[in-house]
Amino acid sequence: MKCFVTGGAGFIGSHLVDMLLNKGYDVTVFDNLSSGKKEFITHHFENDNFLFIKADLINMNRVEKEIKDHDVVFHLAANPDVRSGAEKPDIAKKDILATYNLLDAMRRYDIKKIIFSSSSVIYGETPPIPLSEDYGPLLPISVYGAGKLAAEGLISSFVHTFDMQGWMYRFANVVGERGTHGVIVDFINKLRKNPKELEILGDGKQKKPYLYATECVDGIIHGFEHANDQLNVFNLGVESSTEVTRIAELVVEEMDLSNVSFTYTGGKRGWKGDVPQFQFDITKIKTLGWQPRLSSDETIRKAIQDLLKSGL
Repeated sequence: MKCFVTGGAGFIGSHLVDMLLNKGYDVTVFDNLSSGKKEFITHHFENDNFLFIKADLINMNRVEKEIKDHDVVFHLAANPDVRSGAEKPDIAKKDILATYNLLDAMRRYDIKKIIFSSSSVIYGETPPIPLSEDYGPLLPISVYGAGKLAAEGLISSFVHTFDMQGWMYRFANVVGERGTHGVIVDFINKLRKNPKELEILGDGKQKKPYLYATECVDGIIHGFEHANDQLNVFNLGVESSTEVTRIAELVVEEMDLSNVSFTYTGGKRGWKGDVPQFQFDITKIKTLGWQPRLSSDETIRKAIQDLLKSGL
């Protein structure tokens, strides 16, 4: 099977590429390296089953040229940072256009299968209940979330109009080795600058489920290989969750620091568009035989250890 992976040099995408190649699939990575890093995939450059193409999905001619003769598309290319949408809302416009270009190229070359990395933020601000895939209405409060929801709509429409098949995964907060941004990276960098004080955005009571990157891609592939509806939508995460202040405590502990004072910027949100709390219902993916091995707290600790070991 020939896999076309957009964003395959990114944080989650590079882990997905590792796993696809380990399973014996042929992999083409299509990435403009705007947020991905070439060093995440260089260990595959001598593999005859691997090809890297530095290009942008906005360039329709290039997409059409390179996507030919592939069997399945894994679409992970996108702005990776929820927070950036408050200052650069046009990023969502680019992500939506990139998704449209990809789908139209698939239509032209009769490629029938697409797997998409969506996000929990499409649910918006929700009541404190475990969210299942049929929860609605979907009213995101961030530009990032709106972009993901728009991409889901495009994929659903192409799947049904052009007899394609789709898998859409709404991720919890994904962390781990090769992480380049997010709360753990932020805390580590702040504490390296000032090991006695840590500023925490919001009130520190934001509470969300955290999923380890390799478990995330294992769930993606498991769902792809075991779910066979025309359109398959899954929450991908853990059933536990972790408060931001607890993450700060774990980072301090793993960095072997003491007497660190925490200060808070205040308010229930860390930034514009931040969803302070949500819970996931992952029953649907579990019925296919997949479930995470690590709890949310265990995921956070492992991610901190791996990021520190990598020299972040």
